[in-house]
Amino acid sequence: MKRLILFVTLIAALSFQVKAQKGLKEGGKAPIFSGIDQNGKTVSLKDVLKAHQSVVLFFYRGQWCPYCNKHIKELQDSLSLLQGKDAYVIGITPETKENIDKTIKKTSAGFSILQDKDDEIMKAYNVNFMMDEATFTKYKGYGIDLEANNGNNRHILPVPATYIIDRSGKIKYVHFDPNYQKRASVKLLLSKL
Repeated sequence: MKRLILFVTLIAALSFQVKAQKGLKEGGKAPIFSGIDQNGKTVSLKDVLKAHQSVVLFFYRGQWCPYCNKHIKELQDSLSLLQGKDAYVIGITPETKENIDKTIKKTSAGFSILQDKDDEIMKAYNVNFMMDEATFTKYKGYGIDLEANNGNNRHILPVPATYIIDRSGKIKYVHFDPNYQKRASVKLLLSKL
């Protein structure tokens, strides 16, 4: 219980750091990206939008995050409903392939998850932020080693944002909230598709 309280306190502190990030706005054009998912498949936003009515694109921090795992599990549990609206779900994370595999094991995620190895997708969607050294040290003290998890020493994480992108590449919906505990519900996403 003590560890959970400390974790929530860290999350609140992190929320103050990311106020400068704004994310992209509804009505704007979604930046095009591509990457290799956990199954070795090349996933290109441009190609996915040719084959589907929309994309649900979300950013998560890592397998160490219980809020991320809960959100991913909710998306997976409702994947057939999202796919029933011809939506393709893509998760973006800075974590390594090995840690993406841990996320999948914890959540049973069956949709594409891409490693944003150079932080380019996070930057394009304006969801990236650099964790300050004090917070990084606190995380490490709680057993969360971002350098090991992400395979680099940049200490960059995404704001947990979700975008719905329509077939024309336009952003139809944005959930961007620096409060790490708040996520777009599946019910809300379904209403926006």
